[in-house]
Amino acid sequence: MARKTGVYQTSQIGGERVRAFTPNPLPPKNPPLLIEGGLAETLSSALAALSRLKVASAMVPSPQWFLYGFVRKEAVVSSQIEGTQSTLEDVIIFELSRQSGDVSDVEEVCNYVDALNYARAELARPKGLPLSTRLVCEIHKRLMKGARGKEKLPGKIRTSPNWVGGTRPGNAKFVPPPPDSVPALLAGLDKWIHSSDRLHPLVKAGLAHVQFETIHPFLDGNGRVGRLIVTLLTEHWNLLDGPFLYVSLGFKRHRQEYYRRLDEVRTSGDWEGWTDFFLRCVQESADDGANAARRMFRLVSEDRRTLMNLSSLSVSAIRLFELLPEHPMVTASKALELTESTKPTANKAIESLVEAGILEEITGKQRDRIYAYRKYLDVLAEDTATLPG
Repeated sequence: MARKTGVYQTSQIGGERVRAFTPNPLPPKNPPLLIEGGLAETLSSALAALSRLKVASAMVPSPQWFLYGFVRKEAVVSSQIEGTQSTLEDVIIFELSRQSGDVSDVEEVCNYVDALNYARAELARPKGLPLSTRLVCEIHKRLMKGARGKEKLPGKIRTSPNWVGGTRPGNAKFVPPPPDSVPALLAGLDKWIHSSDRLHPLVKAGLAHVQFETIHPFLDGNGRVGRLIVTLLTEHWNLLDGPFLYVSLGFKRHRQEYYRRLDEVRTSGDWEGWTDFFLRCVQESADDGANAARRMFRLVSEDRRTLMNLSSLSVSAIRLFELLPEHPMVTASKALELTESTKPTANKAIESLVEAGILEEITGKQRDRIYAYRKYLDVLAEDTATLPG
């Protein structure tokens, strides 16, 4: 089903003829996007998967388990799609000790976490920023913080052309709208997001992602901001109780189709194909999250029983263990902080968890040791290996 989804504007840039694509406002029209037949079934399956994830998230003793682990998993995977090489373990070690082999990559992931936490706090405040261009600019400012992003105008809508693929606009795979069109396009997206559109909110989240990616309002970081918008919308529209959907996992697993589906919306108006793909990624990622949650809950329950049978068990060891899902790597100083005890008591707590096979020392050093809840991290970090170049 072909439809016209925008117009091309031809201009001269650097002496070359360039065709920039300006999208039509949402929702899709002529014909409208109808969620029926196979698409309705796919939507139903995706919503069922979100319900399973919602139930799984309610099983754990504290939502902080997910807020810590799942947010970082989404940050790592979304950043990997854009070419960073950091792993989940790299990020956790960096946050704990500020040491990493490739600090720039790790900082980008940490910026993503900071940007998401900031946006959630704003949306939760009675007088906070709504989901809007202004909030998106604040997200981008935090996302691009640091040496590698400082030349990319953090938090500023672009005033010059950008492009996707190729070395310049003249040989690019895709050239987004001219800069003078961007403010009005973003205003239109804001208005539509807050409209009473008949489409299901999950479908709307998928369409908003494509529209943002097509507008490409920043010089860099558009993909990560666009995927972060999906995370915010699923919580803001009460599809989940928190930012527990790491939809980037589905996009990463099907990276080539992800880019192809985005492109086919622009070239042939295939909103149906994109929506089907997006909903399948939501289902896949939600089922992955629910399965991981159940496995992590089961693991913690089993390890708690093991710990309780330890002859050298102390209150501080129990306290430290219960906080491991939110702090799956610890140092002696971190254990001291978490247990609110003395240094000898905190060290003894670590020794007890090592003896029980729960914590594992991962540095091999005599000083500045780091202890990891390895079995827990292995579940959380599945499918977060870096992508080939």
